[in-house]
Amino acid sequence: MSKYHTYLQEAVSAARIAGRYQKYRFSSVLNVEMKGDKDLVTEVDKESERLIVAHLLSRFPDHDIVAEESVYPQNGSPFRWIIDPVDGTTNYAHGFPWFCASIGLEREGELVAGVIYNPVYDELFTASKGGGAFLNGVRLSVSDRSPLKNSLLGTGFPYDCATDPATNFDNFMAFQKSARGIRRAGAAALDLAYVAAGRLDGFWELKLKPWDVAAGVLLVREAGGVVTTFDGSPYDIFTDRVVASNGLIHDEMVGMLAAVADGAFQHGK
Repeated sequence: MSKYHTYLQEAVSAARIAGRYQKYRFSSVLNVEMKGDKDLVTEVDKESERLIVAHLLSRFPDHDIVAEESVYPQNGSPFRWIIDPVDGTTNYAHGFPWFCASIGLEREGELVAGVIYNPVYDELFTASKGGGAFLNGVRLSVSDRSPLKNSLLGTGFPYDCATDPATNFDNFMAFQKSARGIRRAGAAALDLAYVAAGRLDGFWELKLKPWDVAAGVLLVREAGGVVTTFDGSPYDIFTDRVVASNGLIHDEMVGMLAAVADGAFQHGK
C-alpha cells in the first residue's frame, strides 16, 4: 500500500461527493458567468469546489489549497491540494456529457496523489507516487502503439484563440496529417487519464493551468508514460505547454512540435 493511501482515499471521497452533485445538476438550468470571451463558470463549478475543499480541509486543516475558482490562504504546508472542480465546464454548461472533477496533491512540490472522476460514466482514475495508476481499482498501463501514424491523440484549444496567435491550430493540422486521428473532447484532465488508460496514445496542449493537469500528469507517469514540455525538457505543472504519451511516440511528437514551431512542417522541409 502506498504511503499516500490515506490522502488518496480522502481525495476519492471528495471527488465522489462533487461528482454526485454534478450528476444531479447535469442538464438543469444553470447560472452561467463569463470569466473571459469564451471561458465559462457556473454555480456548479463553485459549489463543487466548495464541497471538495470543505471535505479535504475537514481531514487536513493545515494543508494548502490551490483551486480554479477561488483564492485560499497559504499556510506554508508541505502539502498542497490542486483542484479543478469541473474540468470541461463548457461541455457541462451545454449539456455535453464529458467533464470531471480533478484533484491532485503535491508534497514539497512533488506530485504524490491524483484523482480524476467522471461521474457520467462512473469512472474513477487514481494514482499515487510509486503506487501505480488505476481505473475503478484495475491497474492501468499506457498503450504500446507506435509509430505516430498508428496513434490516436488528444488535444485542445485555448479560450483566447480568437485574439492570441498561439492557438494550437498549426500543431493540430500537422498532427492530423501525421497521426491516425485526433480527438478534441474538451477536458484536458480526462485526456491525460485516457493516455494513462491506453485509450489515447498521446496528448499535447498549451496554456493549461496547474489544476487542469496535476492529477492527470501523475496518472500518466504512474501508468508508465512520459510527460515533458513541448521541447522535451522536464515538465512541471506550472509550465503551460505539455506533451504526454506512451513513450513510444514521444520523440516523434516532440519533433513534430519543433518542426511546426520553426515552420519546417508547413513548408515541407
